[in-house]
Amino acid sequence: MRFVKSSWSNSLSFKVLLAYVVGTVLTIVLVSALTFGFVFYKSDWLASKDVINFTHKMADALLFDLDGQPIGFGKHDDELNWIFDSLHREAAYRVLSEDGRVMLGSAATLGIVDTVLVAAKDQFQKVEREGLAYYSAASTYQYQGQSWIIQFAVSQRFYNLMHKGFALPFMVFGVVLFSLVMLFVFGGCAYITLRCTLNPLRDISESAAKISPRSLNERLSAANIPTEIVPLVDSFNRVLARLENGYRIQREFLATAAHELKTPLALIRAQIEMQDKTPDRLMLLNDIAHMSRQVQQLLLLAEVSEEQNFKLDRVDVVKTANEVLIYLLPMAKAADVQVRIKPETIVIWEADNAALFILIKNLLENAIQHAPIASEIRIDIDATQLSLRDWGPGVEQDKLAVMFERFWRGPHRRDHGAGLGLAICSEIAQTHGWQLSAHNRIPGLCFTLVNTNLSISRPIQS
Repeated sequence: MRFVKSSWSNSLSFKVLLAYVVGTVLTIVLVSALTFGFVFYKSDWLASKDVINFTHKMADALLFDLDGQPIGFGKHDDELNWIFDSLHREAAYRVLSEDGRVMLGSAATLGIVDTVLVAAKDQFQKVEREGLAYYSAASTYQYQGQSWIIQFAVSQRFYNLMHKGFALPFMVFGVVLFSLVMLFVFGGCAYITLRCTLNPLRDISESAAKISPRSLNERLSAANIPTEIVPLVDSFNRVLARLENGYRIQREFLATAAHELKTPLALIRAQIEMQDKTPDRLMLLNDIAHMSRQVQQLLLLAEVSEEQNFKLDRVDVVKTANEVLIYLLPMAKAADVQVRIKPETIVIWEADNAALFILIKNLLENAIQHAPIASEIRIDIDATQLSLRDWGPGVEQDKLAVMFERFWRGPHRRDHGAGLGLAICSEIAQTHGWQLSAHNRIPGLCFTLVNTNLSISRPIQS
């Protein structure tokens, strides 16, 4: 089964990164909109918070002499005096006692602070004076059992200048810088994290793709897999276990059934041979021979499907091919077909000798069945491949893909084979890690067996 190639838009990494980018952009837009909304449409609310907070800071910085009288703001004196002296029309402050006496104040206090004679803490108000709007606030401070009122006022135009002329550009710069950091730095970290997280998934995907009916005993490793994916891997491994068990039972049944049928067929054949020679007797013997061949091939197919049944060794392929030729020589003579094997050298492959014999025998037997009378079959062997070609009618192009399926039979056979010979060859080749294919030639058909494993070829020693 082929895997469906997914587009990049279906990538989990792409979707997570896209969600990250969209979420970041929406967050930045929302934060910017709320910030600018408060700056431009809720400026009085922000001003109240700022003025009250500044008044609290002044109260916290207030210093007193030994007599408990306010004398200044310590290290903030120079800063505050500079501001209030230079901007006496824009900002002012003063410190009042409980009875309303001015104990401390800026050099030129504004008249508007006279209107802020509230003793309660965190009081704020906006007032108009001489055509200008002012924000003012008062805060109560307790010292040695006495209450002191700190009053502070700033003009709206100065406040707007500070915020919209200076604070806002810095805020915009900060938002842009933060956005770039979020998109690139955190985005890069998210990409690297995703890549490292998904690497184990790619590894187990490649491992799963390599599992075949011959390797159902393998399992996927859950090491380094994200916790959310582990249940999926475990479920897949349990599926493999069930498939392995079912496949094993099927192969065992095939081998057992074929083995159990051999004895009854042999008994039937013996009983028929003991009868008088009649036309029906000959027909029955042919049917028994055909059935025995099918049973034998089914048993052989079950055996070659099990890798543990093979014993790999250094095998001379040329020698094995000659042994096959001697075995099938009567069949070749009966079909008036000549077989040539090249070269006359020793070619060593790593293989199971019995399985290689069966593979070459089935290929040669198939070629003899389809080769024209008085034609030739050629077997070429080297260190990496074995090719067997006949000069027969060949196979239709659309049938090449199904030649190695079980019970497939060509239309030009001279016998009544079971259609399992090429399937057995395919099983033997796959178990050894070889590649078996068929190609039409003009005329004829050529089988090619490619040995992808290490092979050694050396000349015959005289």
